[in-house]
Amino acid sequence: MQRARIERLLAQAGRLRLAVVGDAMLDVYLRGDVDRVSPEAPVAVVRVRDRKDALGGAANVAQNVAALGARVELVAVVGNDDAGARLSQMLAALGGDTRGLVRTARPTTTKTRVLARSQQLIRVDEEVDSDCIDDDVRALLAAVDRAVADADALVLEDYNKGVLVPQLIARAIAQARAKGIPIVVDPKYHNFFAYQGATVFKPNRRELEAALGAAVNLDHPDALPSVLNRLGVENLLLTLSEQGMALVHRAVDGVLPADSLAVDRIPTAAREVYDVVGAGDTVTAYLAAMLAAGATALEAAEIANYAAGVEVGKLGAATVSPAEVLEAYDLFVS
Repeated sequence: MQRARIERLLAQAGRLRLAVVGDAMLDVYLRGDVDRVSPEAPVAVVRVRDRKDALGGAANVAQNVAALGARVELVAVVGNDDAGARLSQMLAALGGDTRGLVRTARPTTTKTRVLARSQQLIRVDEEVDSDCIDDDVRALLAAVDRAVADADALVLEDYNKGVLVPQLIARAIAQARAKGIPIVVDPKYHNFFAYQGATVFKPNRRELEAALGAAVNLDHPDALPSVLNRLGVENLLLTLSEQGMALVHRAVDGVLPADSLAVDRIPTAAREVYDVVGAGDTVTAYLAAMLAAGATALEAAEIANYAAGVEVGKLGAATVSPAEVLEAYDLFVS
């Protein structure tokens, strides 16, 4: 890609509005020092010096959309608890629309990581991950209808925490397709095959192989195209960690027959890998924003790859700005 093309797409994305639907969570980082072992049990005692709250899951996708300069509405469930209030407050501070946050009796999904000298010692998860039902689903459906009506793209971000039930998935995709806006899906194991009609379906290799029940031979010419057809989606973007990405997409520009599928491998743009937490969320946000801005699936994947290369060089779930993407591009092509 030419730099000028990336600049135009990033500028256009900043004028758009995206709807992000899925499992939001609050990430808590407790950092401190270890200088003794507990007399109560053979475990280290961490004296906490610093606490940091961060948006995770679908909320991290939303904050990456906001970092692009775009407007965003998050549709998710949060509890009537301090964590839910904190998540809503942090999203609002970014300029995000919080009307889609549905208050429920379940606790806000919270992941607390305890670190000493940058080394993670333990993670504590507080959550209820059963499917949402009844009034919660009805409230989510109403929020999706409103959010999609105002959106230029739809993201479905699944962390298997109960928001993306089949009824909600079908409604969101139907609404977005009727409006003609791109749909990006970041799936997990439950409901993996429920996203027919999505524009880009973005699993990692482990998720795809778990869903298929077999290993995927990336070197076999028919492996990935057959998976795309089985999923019933327009494009399949398989993330491959340090090996980059593989995009299965329809032919464009008349280079191949209209019914042909192309497979493009995109090498990683990471210069330094410090922490992979949140990298997938960054890719999802950039994919959706670039597609809404008019990028092809391949262009969107390449730009998202530059963003991921920046994100993994930061600690925890972090955002990536357009300026950082352009800087990553310059370093990669130099």
